[in-house]
Amino acid sequence: MTKLIAIEEHFLTPDIRAAWAASPIQDGTSAFDRGEIESRLDDLGGGRIALMDEAGIDVQVLSVTTPALHNLDPEQSIDLARQTNDLLAATVAKHPTRFQAFAVLPTASPAEAALELERTIAQPGFAGTMLCGRTRDKNLDHPDLRPIFATAAKLGAPVFIHPQIPQRSVRDVLYGGFGEPIDTAFAAFGLGWHYEAGIQFVRLTLAGVFDEFPDLQIILGHWGEVVLFYLERLNALARVTKLQRPIDDYFRQNLYVTPSGMWSQEYMQRSLKIVGPERILFSTDYPYQYRPGAPGKAFLEAAGLSEQHKKLFANGNWRRLTSSIQRF
Repeated sequence: MTKLIAIEEHFLTPDIRAAWAASPIQDGTSAFDRGEIESRLDDLGGGRIALMDEAGIDVQVLSVTTPALHNLDPEQSIDLARQTNDLLAATVAKHPTRFQAFAVLPTASPAEAALELERTIAQPGFAGTMLCGRTRDKNLDHPDLRPIFATAAKLGAPVFIHPQIPQRSVRDVLYGGFGEPIDTAFAAFGLGWHYEAGIQFVRLTLAGVFDEFPDLQIILGHWGEVVLFYLERLNALARVTKLQRPIDDYFRQNLYVTPSGMWSQEYMQRSLKIVGPERILFSTDYPYQYRPGAPGKAFLEAAGLSEQHKKLFANGNWRRLTSSIQRF
């Protein structure tokens, strides 16, 4: 039986939830994490493992759900990052065959974030970091954040760019006018989240981050967060940039994509056409897309892939990607 490693599987802690509630920056998405979702986010033990077994998932790569620590006070986020990563380390140590982890970083303090990435990657089970797009009004390509990417590239640690809801000014102009809860849903899981994450990858490309760090590897969820489907248009940007490579080269050499529980054969085929079978990774977006009946496993089994490519999708690509991590 093919081993399934799911790489976008979320959790949350009471301390982070309390910090969000006290923050002057409120994004409105905490309402999505109530009831059964909340209890599943908080569980890093038996209940989670039981649902993994039901879904046929052998390993979850744990990550703090959006917006992580990106909108918190810098000093507060440093302490919370260390505390949360220590919890992740303990969880992986307790269940080493079931869990791995993406480090959460205090991105408002980029130098400290780079140090925290080094600290966590040195520990067993950590397999990179997840960033939730911009930090307040700073996009990921902002020069202040460059130490994070420099460190990730040095360590060979992949960076998962996860969606975050657009800032208020963008939400009001593009996603507002329908009243709640429609405005927030439209700006979040309806569409806004996905444009936000995809655009961050494009911005990194246009800013020359991959020219500076050619081995840096980024992961986008939801089959490439929209931009994968507009590569033909994005390629035209080469006419006005001074990048070292064609635009599509960065998609094929610096990007991995994962379904995030969107079990679409059409989207998979588009992803295969752009990045190839060696750059797709399995994920279920637990607990948000969890459904009984193991739909992810059924999707894999029904996929029009060779047995070799099914194994790459299920676990092989992830193993290869993380095998080059340098744990100093």
